[in-house]
Amino acid sequence: MPTSSTPSATKGTRSTGTGPTPGAGSGGAHGPQARAETGRRLKAGQAMLSKLTLQRLEAQLPWFRQMNSGDRGWVALLANSGISSFIDWYKDPKTPLRVVTEIFNTAPRELVRSVSLQQTLQLLRVVVQVVEERVTDLSRPDDQAELREAVLVFSREIAFAAADVYAKAAEARGSWDARLEAMVVDALVRGDSVEDLAGRAAAIGWRSDREVHVLVGSAPRRNANRSTEEIRRSARKWAEDALVGIHEDRLLVVLGGTEDIDAAANSLSHHFGPSEVVIGPPVSSLAEAAGSARAAIWALRTSIARPVTPRPVHADSLLPERAIAGDTEAVRTLVARYYEPLSAGSGQLLDTVSAYLEFGGSLESTAKSLEVHPNTVRYRLKKITELVGADPTRARSGFEVRIALVYGRLSEAGQLSVSHKSSP
Repeated sequence: MPTSSTPSATKGTRSTGTGPTPGAGSGGAHGPQARAETGRRLKAGQAMLSKLTLQRLEAQLPWFRQMNSGDRGWVALLANSGISSFIDWYKDPKTPLRVVTEIFNTAPRELVRSVSLQQTLQLLRVVVQVVEERVTDLSRPDDQAELREAVLVFSREIAFAAADVYAKAAEARGSWDARLEAMVVDALVRGDSVEDLAGRAAAIGWRSDREVHVLVGSAPRRNANRSTEEIRRSARKWAEDALVGIHEDRLLVVLGGTEDIDAAANSLSHHFGPSEVVIGPPVSSLAEAAGSARAAIWALRTSIARPVTPRPVHADSLLPERAIAGDTEAVRTLVARYYEPLSAGSGQLLDTVSAYLEFGGSLESTAKSLEVHPNTVRYRLKKITELVGADPTRARSGFEVRIALVYGRLSEAGQLSVSHKSSP
């Protein structure tokens, strides 16, 4: 706590490093006997001061009136403790002023959660007002100026003590939040269960209840602590809530409630290191974000297999590479997205796209093998595009569909098992 300097109005006061002692070194009416008498009066009037303070809190502070009974009881206890601490200090001027910090012993957990620093200072102002207004009842006329001075010194010191407690609490809360955030990011990379992640989301105070995306890329080559805080601020401009963490050599940014994920990822991409930046698929909540993180990590690992990869890129844009590398979730997605719809019904669409891809995109060769007119092939290719959302006449989409057909046939023949998730 800051040490108090001797007010110029108090003559003969000697600095002790713990704050001035009211009336110290003065003789006559302001000597020890006068202080002892005033101390007795303060003690006798303590209940009255507490009652008046509570009434004044009710009348002047709307936030106090709106509190629940438990929080109101805590604030009343804080006010009473302030009065009691002042009386004890006044009665024994040798008591170091730093003892006022004992009032806030439980503040980091109890007070700071319920009452802001501004509200605490408003509370202290009310206590000081009540005591100052009762100076004439609590001391003899010759001692009133000295008592008012003591009240001001004490109120200043207790305000410093409150500010110090709030600052330390904020620092501790920031460190704890950072540790919780790192634990959540680790859990996402490990692929923890939905139940475990739901608990961690509650612990960290995740607010968004909208879609969640996980961005993954290489970690930036600079001071990690400084850069993550900078990234966190940038991320929260694009999302209702955000988490940032570095796991090994990868940077993960979790965004909840983003209106435009492509714009957000593009804006944040400069925070990542020199590699691809992958956008994980959307999931409904942070508790399910391990799936988004897993897909993004697989895509980051396998992006080297695609010569020209956009930056940023969606994880689903690298489904073939992920599947070939062993990502069973990518295999399942490919089969469900392409093979299953195409193989339904008569199977004409499946036969058409298979032939088209087998003959290198030649309409005439495809039509000849199927014994149909080329226009029929064109019509069916259009229907395929509408059905699966991918145009097999385009190189990249055709490659994706062809890989999906390979895995679909293997799975249907019982030659491929995709029942277990593989780790990236």
